Order: sequence, then C-alpha cells, then structure tokens
Amino acid sequence: MKNLILIIMLLAVGMTAKAHVGSAGVQMQGQAGPYKVLVSVEPPDVIPGTAKITVFIENGIAKKVLARPIYFYSGDKGAPSPDELAQVAGQTGQFQGTVWLMEWGSSSAQIQVEGEQGKGELIVPIVAVSTAEREMPKHLGIGLSILGVLLFLLMITTIGASVSDGILRPGETLTFAQKRKRWVNMGIATVLCSVILYGGSSWWDSWAEEYKQWLYRPIQGNAAILENRDQRVFQLKIDTTGFHSQRRGSMLSTLIPDHGKLMHTFLVRTPGMDAFAHIHPERKDSTTFEAYLPKLPAGKYLVYSDIVQRSGFAETIVDTIDIPEQQAKSNPLQVTAEEDTYVVTDPIDSPGAVPLDENVVVCGKLGTKTVFKDGSYAVWEGKPDKPLDAGKPYQLTFEFFNPDGSACYPEPYLGMTGHVAVVRTDGSVYIHLHPTGTFAMAAEKSFKDRMADTATTVKAPAPALFRDSIDRYLAKLKAMPMEEREVFLMTEMGMYDVKDGAMSGMDHGNRISFPYSFPKAGRYRIFLQLKRNAKVLTGVYDVKVKDAVTL
Repeated sequence: MKNLILIIMLLAVGMTAKAHVGSAGVQMQGQAGPYKVLVSVEPPDVIPGTAKITVFIENGIAKKVLARPIYFYSGDKGAPSPDELAQVAGQTGQFQGTVWLMEWGSSSAQIQVEGEQGKGELIVPIVAVSTAEREMPKHLGIGLSILGVLLFLLMITTIGASVSDGILRPGETLTFAQKRKRWVNMGIATVLCSVILYGGSSWWDSWAEEYKQWLYRPIQGNAAILENRDQRVFQLKIDTTGFHSQRRGSMLSTLIPDHGKLMHTFLVRTPGMDAFAHIHPERKDSTTFEAYLPKLPAGKYLVYSDIVQRSGFAETIVDTIDIPEQQAKSNPLQVTAEEDTYVVTDPIDSPGAVPLDENVVVCGKLGTKTVFKDGSYAVWEGKPDKPLDAGKPYQLTFEFFNPDGSACYPEPYLGMTGHVAVVRTDGSVYIHLHPTGTFAMAAEKSFKDRMADTATTVKAPAPALFRDSIDRYLAKLKAMPMEEREVFLMTEMGMYDVKDGAMSGMDHGNRISFPYSFPKAGRYRIFLQLKRNAKVLTGVYDVKVKDAVTL
C-alpha cells in the first residue's frame, strides 16, 4: 500500500514537473548595472498569459523599472517594447507589474533599471508553458447559455420581422403572403444561425484539442540500479515515447551542460528524508545516463534529474528507485565525478536518531548551526521555531565557520560558492538553488548569448555535430585539475575576473544567501552544500512553512 501511495504521489508530481518540481516561481539575485536587485517572477500556468514581476532594489535609488519578455527563438529584435513597473506604495525600492508571455517554451524577462546611479539591466530566465486548463464556473456557464438562447431567438425573430412587420405602414396588417415570407425567412435564419453556431463550436473544440496537445508533459525516465564489479551503478533511461507528437525532435542531442555537468541528479531516501546524494550521471548514448553510486544506505529513494536544453529550457525528470545494500568491498568505491557526494542524517520524524560514522551529520533548523564532518559548521540565520510563509520571497542566508569559530570562505563548487536542494517531505516540491537564484545558470548564459545575436530567428544545429561538440567540451573539463576547472567554470559564467584573479558577480564572504519562495505550506528539508579544503560538505536543515496570512 505504501508503494502504491508513493507511485500515485510521483505521478501527480510528474504532471507539474518543469525546470523544478512543484515550484514554478523564479527568483533571481544579481546586478543590474550599479544596482543590486532581487527579482521574483510568477509565470502563468496558461500561455498566452501574464507573468507577475516584483523587483526589489537592494542598493541605490531607482526612479524607473521597466520589464519586457524576450523569447529565445525571436530574440532581442523580435521582442515587444517594455512596460513600466509601478512602485509599490509604502515600500521603498519595490516595483511590481506584469508582462504578457505570448510564446510557449524558453522565455525570459529583461529588467531595466534607471535611477540616480545610471542605468542597468539583467535577464531573468523563465520556463513558459501551459500546465492547466481553465474550467468555466457552473453559474457563469448557465448564465451564458440562457443569454445565448435569447440571442439566438432574437436574431431569428428580428430577421423574420424585417421582411414582414418591419415594412408595414401604420394601420396595415400582414397578408397571407407576408406571413409565409416571414416564416420562410425565419426558417432560413434558423438554419444559417445553426450552421454558424455549429461551425463556431467545432472551431472551439478543435482549438481546445490543439491546446491540449501543447499542455506541458514532463519527460519520463526509468531509473535502475546496475552492478559493475561489485559496485552499484545508477542508470537513468529517458523515455522518448511520444517525442514526435510533442515536437521534441532531437532535443536529447542538443542538451547543454549546467555548471559543467550535463545532468545533476539528487537522490533522497523516503519517507525519512535521512539519506541524500548529489551525483552527475554521464551520457552513454542519447537516452542513457549512468553514474557510480556512493555509499548510500539501502532503501527507496526519490529521484530528481535536471537537464537543460540548448534554448535554456530546463526540465527535471522524476522517478523513484529501490537501492539495494552495497556489497562489502575492500577497495575504495569508484566515483563518476570528483564532485559526487552523499550524506546520512536523522529521519525527519526522529531528530537525533542517527548512527555516527564518517559521513553522518545531525539535522539542524532555522537559527541553529549544523556541524559538518570536518568540524566546520554553518549557521542558518533566523529565529528558531518560527515557521516561514508560503509564497513570500526569502533570502535563505547561511554563515560558514571554521572549527575554531573563525570565518570560513567557501571554495568554488561547480563554479558557485554553494548549492542548496529544497525538498518537501512528500516529494511534491523540489528545487536546486544557487546564490544567484532558482534558475539554471546555463539558461541565463543561453539568453545572454541570444541577446548578443542580432538574428530574429534561431537556426537549429545539426544534432550529431552539436552532441559531439558537447561531449568534447565535457571531456576537456573532466581532464582539468579541480582548481583549474572551477576557475574555468566561474569565468565562463561571468563570475571570475581573469585579469584581477578574483571572483566577481557575487559576494565572496562567509555569508551566503539563496533567494527562494516556498510554493505551499508543509515541512521541508534543506540540503546545503559547500566546499572546504577541496571537499564537498553537506549540511541538513528542517523548516515548517505555513500558508500566508491574507487580510
């Protein structure tokens, strides 16, 4: 029964999976020229539709904030003119408004800020897809049906009167011929109006069917555990059934790396959320990805695998998997990538109940510290035992310290100062965060490159050549020493200045913030990942989220 419930839950999750799972909103923290801004975007669930945009100016004084949608396939030259966002009354530095998203697929919002420090702009990637169908309220349908019948009868009687009563002089009465003419014309009008109504109904039904074809359907994948020389191997096979009808074509050959990896996979043991892994399966063929498993304990795991298309359209493949116990082995386990890591912690309903070994951490909560396995620790800023509000943008801020209590400056990990995975206890919400926001860095880079391209249409590359070029790029990255690879990735993402030999584009201190808005109430587990002394460290935190209070 438990397995059946879990399968049903994952099917429901899969229906809403896009760039992440159950968390459609986008938060971005970055620089718009001289202004540090936090942008929150709530995309529509029906395309065309309006996206709600809120911009927080964190430094400087802004006089005007503009926003406009830019689509990957039409680019800057094909984008509409910007709309001005209104300043929120009583909220200094906060602007809010909407933009129309007219195209399905990879989109973005260009934010332009004008103020005392000059002008600046930034691009916020958005996944624009239809995920819902609107149902007409019953009372509205009844009212419109009655009105339609009245209009139908009024049209017929009006046409009949126009050839009979409408042409009579005062005091005259209808002749038999005029009465017959009235009924004949009313009959013809009835037929014509019925044909028009039938045609309109057929057009509406065909449009609705076409809309259903464009409803977003997440990619399906089948996860499995293989054995290779007494070591467990995680395998994910992507199901391409229906790719042609969904117009996905050769998309699996045109995937692009995000943070230097073609796929990021997160494994979370359920129901206790007490084991976690972040691994990076490598492509074996167009539909198959594999990675060696770390020393995870046996159990049933939720699987979340992130990929990014060439257009910047990011998706998460969701599945569940049963992982067997690792057989005893004298030699160290092999790893697919140096950055692959795992951690074991206490079950979410049994705090402190965890056996201590070399890769165990005790879960913390808001306002407390979590000690990593090397003795360093991180403190999540905030008030203990205070639940957070659903739908409210937050800065999840952590301070990182050495074992002696001195400030610890995290080393780059896949080109960033840190990573966070947020998972709701029922698995219905999952998201992979960075200090820059909730979007894939590869998506931002795709749009920056597209903005630099003046073409109004995008030419699709040859899939085989594109895939080969990506494979060569990944092989080059893997062959680099770790430190050189991190500098390369940061430079590529615009976060390292080669001339100055220092990080740029983000604050580099021991205080790290991740912008996020919890989509709904519930209990969440947060997995924080930092790097120190060339080792990836994982801390775990729990938080309760309540529905926001509305006045």
